[in-house]
Amino acid sequence: MDKVAEQDPRVYFAAERTFLAWIRTGLGLIGIGFAVSRFGLFFRQLSASESHLPARTTGLSVWSGVTLVGLGVIVILSSVLRHFQLIHELKSGTWIPGRVSRDAVALGLMLAAAGIGMCVYLVLVH
Repeated sequence: MDKVAEQDPRVYFAAERTFLAWIRTGLGLIGIGFAVSRFGLFFRQLSASESHLPARTTGLSVWSGVTLVGLGVIVILSSVLRHFQLIHELKSGTWIPGRVSRDAVALGLMLAAAGIGMCVYLVLVH
């Protein structure tokens, strides 16, 4: 990497924007996880108030929500570590352009698997 590109502030601003996008993704996962875990509680309360019978529950929404919150925390922590690595690589001139983001691919595959699992669950439970 040449000295001109290394000193270009746009490169660091792009790294900062990417970092903030990962933080937003993690916060979104935490928010959705919290909503999913509370959604099961809402349905239990609704069922109990309508039928006066004990609500049948599998606890799946709570565990799904906790999993999403945990995934959000992992995304945020890994984005912090990756941002420090990237800034170090940019400063030392060892950054390699065009490298695939393993974190993004792994997150995408995990979320796709979770989505497929939720679809199967919704079809089977309906």
